[in-house]
Amino acid sequence: MVFGSRDGSAWIFLLALLCLCDCSASQLTYSISEELNKGTVVGNIAKDLNLNIQDLETRDLRIVSSFSKTYFDVNLRTGNLFVSDRIDREELCPHVDKCSIKIQAALNNPMNVHRIEIHILDVNDNQPCFEEQSHVLNISELLSPGERFPLPVAGDADIGSNAVTSYKLTQNEHFSLDVQSGGEHGVYAELVLQKALDREKQAVIKLVLTAVDGGKPSRSGTLQLIINVLDFNDNTPAFSQSLYKVQVKENADPGTFILRINATDLDAGLNSKILFFLIKTGNLDPSKYFNLNSETGEIHLKEKLDYEETRAYEVRIQAKDQGSSPRRAH
Repeated sequence: MVFGSRDGSAWIFLLALLCLCDCSASQLTYSISEELNKGTVVGNIAKDLNLNIQDLETRDLRIVSSFSKTYFDVNLRTGNLFVSDRIDREELCPHVDKCSIKIQAALNNPMNVHRIEIHILDVNDNQPCFEEQSHVLNISELLSPGERFPLPVAGDADIGSNAVTSYKLTQNEHFSLDVQSGGEHGVYAELVLQKALDREKQAVIKLVLTAVDGGKPSRSGTLQLIINVLDFNDNTPAFSQSLYKVQVKENADPGTFILRINATDLDAGLNSKILFFLIKTGNLDPSKYFNLNSETGEIHLKEKLDYEETRAYEVRIQAKDQGSSPRRAH
């Protein structure tokens, strides 16, 4: 227990008595906001307890508290109970709806103890805060509108209307925000897909989620949402040109470089990795005359050609991506 600043062995004895017996004459209740300036008057206990001002000094009025800090003291000349130390409600009563400080006003000769309960009201001195600065979501471009994705919840040390009451999302064409009440746990938000994604148009979408409390004025905290659009194999490989023409001398040696074909795929990862294949058409097996590197698309002569036997070769080539459901072009 903590006394006022005055010393005296009699008060040590009084403290022991207070712990053993209930000698309270009456009880007062006050309500104040947290974070009040030191010296702010809470009330006049002389008037509220019908005490004579002169008795406060002659009977050595003391404020007795069980807290390590002396939050309140009394002016013996006026009877005013005042704030003597900073009161932080969130430090004093974390995560509690109702917060109060109970003290006692004790007088000697004769001994009387008056109980005083001071309710500490919350002020909006804390802003909503997310545990992380950014949050990553990986969403497939295959998903249809209506899909939902839960979002992190912001914390706020304040309570009631000063706690988080709503969320906001930066305006965009693909997502909306659905904010719902979580009962005793406040509110939470879900990201709702409004328009199908297209990774080839926008592979990464960055949004800002804002948590807003209900204080006046309100406070807010933000979280960056990073949405990685995951690829779906929705693009077919495309050759740089539909027809390649090249001339080769009939006396060219095997291994002679002929040409390099090229194809691209707008997808990502394996969905964009292309392999090339020679296609047999009719009685012609092009692999008899030509070597095709399936990864680079380079074509080399496999054996010497005979102009008098065949003046031209028409070779079909397939480009196939490596997706789980591969797509092909010719």
